[in-house]
Amino acid sequence: MGPRLKLPRYIHGFLDRHGKPRYYLRRPGCKQVALPGIPFSPEFMAAYAAGMADEVAAMEIGASRSQSGTVAALVASYLSSGQFRALAGTTQQTYRGIIEGVRSEHGEKRVAMLQREHVARLISKKADTPAAANNLLRMLRTLMQFAVDQGWRKDDPTFGVKPIRTKSEGFYTWTEQDIAKFEEHHPAGKRARLAFALLLYTAQRRGDVVRMGRQHIRNGVLTIRQEKTGTLVELPVLPELQAIIDATPNEHMTFLVTEHGKPFTSAGFGNLFRDWCRQAGVPEACSAHGLRKAASRRLAEAGCTAHEIMAITGHKTLKEVTRYTAAVDRKRLGVAAMAKIREGTSRGKPE
Repeated sequence: MGPRLKLPRYIHGFLDRHGKPRYYLRRPGCKQVALPGIPFSPEFMAAYAAGMADEVAAMEIGASRSQSGTVAALVASYLSSGQFRALAGTTQQTYRGIIEGVRSEHGEKRVAMLQREHVARLISKKADTPAAANNLLRMLRTLMQFAVDQGWRKDDPTFGVKPIRTKSEGFYTWTEQDIAKFEEHHPAGKRARLAFALLLYTAQRRGDVVRMGRQHIRNGVLTIRQEKTGTLVELPVLPELQAIIDATPNEHMTFLVTEHGKPFTSAGFGNLFRDWCRQAGVPEACSAHGLRKAASRRLAEAGCTAHEIMAITGHKTLKEVTRYTAAVDRKRLGVAAMAKIREGTSRGKPE
C-alpha cells in the first residue's frame, strides 16, 4: 500500500451513507464548496482553485468599499493579507471574530488618530471580563503592527498598554474522579466514550481529534499534523485507546461523525461534548480542552520531562507544559520533605 496523499488545505472528505467519497472546501467564516471528482484530478483542482479565489475576491471587494485610512479599511486589508491567510483555520476564525467586532464598532474612525490612551480606555471598559479584554488588546496590537508594516502609521499605539492581570489558570483540568465518572456513564462502544478516549489518550486539541481516522494509524502509531500549529506529532496508540476504537462501530473516514454521518466542525463537537459531560454529571467546568490538560498532567505524574510532554502535545514552547511538571514536582518534593520530617521525628524519640 503506497503512502497516503495529503489533501490540500481546508479540504474535508468523508464517505456518505452509500459509501461514496465526498469532498468539500471548508474555510472558517466562508460558505462550503462541494468539489467534484477525486482529489488532485483536473476538475477537482479547478473547483478548489475557484473556491479559494472567490474568498480572496470577496475580501478585496470589502476593502474597496471602506474609506481609505479608516479602521474598516485596515481590517479589510489585514484579512486579505498573506499574514492572515497563513494562520491556521481555527486561528483565523478566532481572530476574525474579534477583529470584525472592532470593525463594526470603530470602522469609521481614522487609524492615524488612534492614541495609546484610546487603547487603554477600550481595554479598561472590558475589565470585568479580563480574558476578553486581553484578547482585544492582542488583536489591536496585531492590527497596529500590521498598520506600521504597511506604512499607515509610524508608531504602535498599543505599545505600553498592559494586559489585565488575572488569577485564572485557564481551562479546568479533569481529575481522576471526573474521568472515572464520565467513563462509568458512557461505556465502551458509545460515540461519547470514543471521543473521550481520543482526547485523553492523544492529548490533542478537539480540532485535531475530529479529523482523526484509521488512515492516520500505521503500525500502532497515530500520525497527524496539528491544524493550529502545523506540528507533526506521532503518537503510539495505547491499548486502552485501541480497545475503545475497536469497540465502536465506524465505516467513515473519521472516527467521529455526526448523527448524519458527516465530520464534525470543531465548535460543533465542543458543544456536543459539553452535553455528554452534563449527562455524566461531571463538573460544569469540564471541557474537551480540559482533557488535553489532564493528559499532560498524567504525563508529568508519570515522570515525563517537559520536552517529552511537548513531543506528545505538540506545544511549541516550554511555558505551558512547565506548569504541569512544576506542579507535580512540588507535590513530589512536598511528600518527600514530610517523609524526612517523620523519619527525623521518629529517630529523635527517647527509648
